[in-house]
Amino acid sequence: MSGESTIPGSERVAPPKNKDNLWSRRSFLGFAAWAAFGAFMTALLLSFLRYLYPRVLFEPSPVVKVGRPEEYIVGEVSEKYKESNRLWLVRTNDGIYALLAICTHLGCTPRWLATEEKFKCPCHGSGFKKSGVNFEGPAPRPLERIKIALDPDGIIVVDKSKTFRYEKGQWDDPEAFLKLA
Repeated sequence: MSGESTIPGSERVAPPKNKDNLWSRRSFLGFAAWAAFGAFMTALLLSFLRYLYPRVLFEPSPVVKVGRPEEYIVGEVSEKYKESNRLWLVRTNDGIYALLAICTHLGCTPRWLATEEKFKCPCHGSGFKKSGVNFEGPAPRPLERIKIALDPDGIIVVDKSKTFRYEKGQWDDPEAFLKLA
């Protein structure tokens, strides 16, 4: 009687092995846990690699070559670079100046109305004279002038990174106006 149970039905009975199942419950849960861990580590690694290579926004150069002075008619506003570079070139009897085509109210792009000789912002109705000085609407200050110069080859070069503000007296700066002889 040693080691044997005398109680009928008390012997240990193992569940029958089913040959149709590939995995036992224990091996399946182990595999699922490792798969979840692997997915987590992959996501962690990918996010770390994404951190090492951030998105970069390449901006175009602020320096723009806009042609020769002869290409611009005295008394007219050139809209040739309004869409691509957000600037206007205005030719006067004395020379040329460049205006930044950004409304000083909320940054919209005004339109040049040649028949009325003014810039008009479509967003909130700000109006600017041909010189860039504001005269109507909510714009708090005039349009900004941009650095303009003549390179040694006789090409007009505009640098949008250097702006001049009227209210600060910067329009008198020699770089804000290109004098032509």
